[in-house]
This record gives sequence, structure tokens and C-alpha cells, in this order.
Amino acid sequence: MSDYSRLLSPLDLGHVTLPNRVVMGSMHTGLEDRAEDFPKLAAYLAERARGGAGLIITGGFAPNLRGTLYPGASKLTARRELPRHRLVTDAVHDAGGRIALQLLHAGRYAYTPWCAAPSAIKSPISRFRPRALTDRGVRRQIRAFARAAGLAREAGYDGVEVMGSEGYLVNEFLAPRTNHRTDDWGGSPENRRRFAVEVVRAVRAAAGPDFVLVYRISVLDLVEDGQTWDEVTALAREVEDAGASILNLGIGWHEARIPTIVTSVPRAAFTEYAARLREHVSLPVVATNRINTPEVAEEVLASGADLVSLARPFLADPDFVRKAAEGRSDEINTCIACNQACLDHTFSKQRASCMVNPRAGHETELVIGTAPVRRRVAVVGGGPAGMAAAVTLAERGHDVRLLEGRDHLGGQFDIAMRIPGKEEFAETIRYFTRRLEVLGVDVRLSTWADAASLAAEGVEEVVVATGVEPRVPDIPGIDHPSVMTYAELVRGEREPGRRVAVIGAGGIGVDVCELLTTGRSPTLDVDAWRHEWGVGDPDATRGGVVPAVPEPSPREVVLLQRKATPIGKGLGKTTGWVHRASLRAKGVEQVTGVAEYERIDDDGLHVRLGEAGAQRRTVACDTVVVCAGQESLRTVADELADGGMTVHVVGGADVAAELDAKRAIRQGTEVAARI
Repeated sequence: MSDYSRLLSPLDLGHVTLPNRVVMGSMHTGLEDRAEDFPKLAAYLAERARGGAGLIITGGFAPNLRGTLYPGASKLTARRELPRHRLVTDAVHDAGGRIALQLLHAGRYAYTPWCAAPSAIKSPISRFRPRALTDRGVRRQIRAFARAAGLAREAGYDGVEVMGSEGYLVNEFLAPRTNHRTDDWGGSPENRRRFAVEVVRAVRAAAGPDFVLVYRISVLDLVEDGQTWDEVTALAREVEDAGASILNLGIGWHEARIPTIVTSVPRAAFTEYAARLREHVSLPVVATNRINTPEVAEEVLASGADLVSLARPFLADPDFVRKAAEGRSDEINTCIACNQACLDHTFSKQRASCMVNPRAGHETELVIGTAPVRRRVAVVGGGPAGMAAAVTLAERGHDVRLLEGRDHLGGQFDIAMRIPGKEEFAETIRYFTRRLEVLGVDVRLSTWADAASLAAEGVEEVVVATGVEPRVPDIPGIDHPSVMTYAELVRGEREPGRRVAVIGAGGIGVDVCELLTTGRSPTLDVDAWRHEWGVGDPDATRGGVVPAVPEPSPREVVLLQRKATPIGKGLGKTTGWVHRASLRAKGVEQVTGVAEYERIDDDGLHVRLGEAGAQRRTVACDTVVVCAGQESLRTVADELADGGMTVHVVGGADVAAELDAKRAIRQGTEVAARI
């Protein structure tokens, strides 16, 4: 049924056989933190088991209170906690899956005053300085890992994963950056490895020989004073000897200033390390990071990895493996690595979900069941909200037609996919387009809706998802030939000059600067991307960090905003820093506190700066790109309502604030689920 022979081949671990080579990697959803949310967690994980994940790894659970990520965060420390975990393991097993619990000690990354680490060195991403563990304290942490592993076995888990990467406690012991000890747990590479090895040995002893023990090994720290490649391979051999079953690769620390999983990172950018590590051990090795299609996964396995780890792709589509096995890979809802509803939520202590699949993490609440009455429904607008609504309506059994004024689907995603580093957004358009075809939705392009024609067809309800149009501010000279909207620029309808002023520094303004300052997209060229960000080889430099050599911008760009706050402050929690770093690297001049845009003329853009507007400046430029927000396109909604239709307005047509595809897709799905 498919050509993914490596991906779908079983793997015999001796005491258990995995049905395929796909690991659902650990991702904290927030459902792990409260006992009352475990039924939701069970439903979420069971759906991924039914979808074919060979081995599921849970979000991180601390082995003791000191290791928790924040007050009230997930932990496994006592038998009284086991009943809630059995809800999860039973649900996964009933769905035909296998599941391992991740043991994660936060170390200095914990947002708690009781955090502890190898040395008292504060993390740049936590306001708490950790206490340095004493020798007795170190041994206490090892015992905690072992006890938690034993409890995991009692709870019905098939294994555990020891989190030894991403800069958490185990990883902190391994790197000179965070381990300044001079006792038996530091000072030399051998001593720095001792904690990780003793944890694995103690976990194996506590859990027994017939239990999957995954060790998450950091092969590329991407921080200064990280590990060398020789240290990584030595650790891998020692961890194997201590009893590990599988080595799962980890890439980068959370404090690293090199992106590892955002959409601008090339697909499979770090997977070569699996084959390299495999040369030093006999254990199965798991490749990870930015593997989001079966084709990419198959290539990675062919290059020397034994398994592939997919975390966010299982948020986007729980049936990833099953669809691949059935020859329906073109129906997979591909993860586009936007982070907007998953990691951004996690690091803001919200429940993780998925922008392109809002049911993720909400399986018991957002139920797409068969509608009690089949209706004729029209969806007006083929952007993300409209496509999501049409698909959900059709899945529920309604008779659906989708009307789009342009000659193609996509809406704002058709613009986003043209931004360097956001090429993945095309995958969402591809998915919805294919899904509409499979479901038999009547898609009508270059078609405008009117109440009379829809009424003549017997349409009973209409979902209006007509989106937005760029807002054109009232500035003298706004009709000057040098002025264009962001949509005209991005779609290639107008050509910018060498000197460009960008009005508006929200997400769109930042994206426009990415387009203007990028000669070619490094996302499509791994080597170019590594030069852009300074990714080296840990065999040559500790942590794999080298000086970044970004490609010079082909244009001079000035980005202006009215707010006096730093540009990009409101961008995503886990992606905003990447965009801000790109602006700096490309030499974009950032101007804040614009009191007034006075006029645009042949000399350029004239502005007043400062709270009172006392400072005048003329930005000499050939082109002015307007990114000053959007306005809802909803006239058709009023016309249809006046014609007696039941109308539901979703997406940008409903709220035209800073573009929010997460809200648009969720709203389209939720409205359709209620009709």
C-alpha cells in the first residue's frame, strides 16, 4: 500500500517488538500537571496510538519535587499517583500502542526557588539561581530517577525515557558550561558523564531487564562550552553498557541562540548525527528534529538512523503512520513548525494544541461527530478559516460548497508561504485542498457569493470566512507611486527598490523585512542555513557553535512602528527571538516611537518621532511598504443575513486584529462542529 518499507518495518528490542520505526517524541501538553486532566491526556495519547505511532513518549514527569519545571508541574513520586497514570497506559494499550514515560529533572531550568543543579550557575531563561547539589544530593537525585522508573512500571508503562538533553539537569552535568564541580561528579569528562551513567544504571536496576529504557542524548548542545563529539560518543557507549535500550537524539539547549525546530529550520537539518552516532554503539538510534513527512522519514532511515522521532507532527495529524501505511500520505495534515499553539502554549503554561489541528489536546471537547440533520451549507472564502470549516462540515455529513473569489485557495496562507522560512505553510493549503477533494466538497473558484443564487440552491446556512484586506492608513501621499501594500509586495505584483521603508512592525511587518532582506531562502539549503546561524561540528568546536556568517541583505530596510516598545516584543514566545535575531543580522534599522507619519513624497517617508513628535526625520527610500494592519471583509455577511440566511462569521472576517491563523482555523472548526 506504500513505499515506506523502512518506516513501516518492525524493530525487535528483545523483550518487545515495535511495529514500526516511528517514535512519537515527548511533548509537554499541560494535561500532565493536574490529576483531573488525565482522562483528556489518555484520550489524546490513545488517538495517536490508534494512528499507528510505534512508541509513544509522554511529556516530562519529574522524579521528585526538586526536579519539577514549575510549582504544581507534573511528577511521578508516589504510589497514590498511579491510578491516574493507569488511565493513560490502559487507554494506549487498548488502542494497540506502547508508551514510555519521560523522566525529566528540570535542573536550573526550573521556575522554582528550590531548583538545583550541578553548580550554582543561573540559567538565562529562569529568574531563579539554583543551589549546587552536594554529593549526598546528587546521589538522592539518582535514587529518585530509579524510584520513578519503578513506579512507571507499576503504572503499566512499557518503558521510560531519561531526559539527558536540551539543557536539563542530566545535560547540565555533562557540559563544562554548567558543571564547575571539582569532586567525583565534575572536573574531567569522565566525571561529568558519571551522573548520566549512574542514572541509567539505577533505572535499569529498578525497572528490570524487560523494560524499554530510552536515553535522550544531547549530540549537539549548540551552546558555548558544550560537549565535544568525542565526549558525546564516549557517553553513548557508557550509557549502552549501563543498560539503555535506545538512544534518542536531542538537539540544542533551550537557551541556545540557534533555532532548532521553528519553521525556518530546514527539514531534517540535524538527522545526520544519528548515522554518525550509530557508528559508535550497537543500540538503535533515533533521529529527530524537523522530520514532518513520511518521505523525509524514509530518507533519514535510509541514511543510517534506526528510528525517527516525530512530536509536533502527531499534534498536526494523529493518523500520520496509518495514512502512510495505507498509501494516503497526501492526506496527512503536515506540521508546519509554527509553534503557535504547541510550544508557545507550553512555555506560557497553557494547554498545548496545534494551529492546523485544533482538536489536538481537546479530543474530548472538540468532537467531530455526525450531524443529526444533514444540511446544505455554503462556506464563503477559501482561506484557512474557510477551508477548515468546509472540511469539518463535510466530515459531519453536510452537503457543502466552498466559494472563493480568487482563482486559488489559501487566503493569507498563500501570502505567508511566500516569505523566506515559511515555505511550509504551503503544506496546509495542500492538505486542506486534498481533504476537500476526498470529502467531495463542491469547490468553486473565481466565484462570488450572493444570497439569491445560494437560496436557489437550497442553502440553509452560510459560514462567511472572507478574511481581511490590508488597511491603508490616511497619510498624505499614500497614493505616491512608491507606496505598495504588503500583499502586493509578497504576491509579486509590485517590485521594491533598493531602499525600503516598512510602516508597521507587527508580525506582517517583520515577515516583509525577511522577504526584503533575503536573497535566497536558507531554509531550502541546509549548508546556507548553517552559515546563516553559526552551526558547526562538535568534532571541531565545543557545542557545535561557530561564528554566524549571514548572507548580506540586498536592500537597505528601515522598519518603523508607533509603539515605543522594542520591535517584535509581541511575537511568539518561542519564535519571536528568531525573527528579532534575523532583523539584527540583516542590518534592518528599527525605528520605534513614531508619533506621526507626516507624508510620503519623492524624498521618501517623513515622520515625527518621540512622545511629543518634536523630532523630525525623513527616511530616504525608493519604496514604502504598508503593513499597518487589516480590515475585515464582511460585506457579504451582511448581504446574506439581509437575504434571510443564517450566517456564521469566522476568522479575519470576524476579527481583523493582528492576523491570527490559530484562532481562524480553530473558530472555523468549532463553528462547523456545531452546525
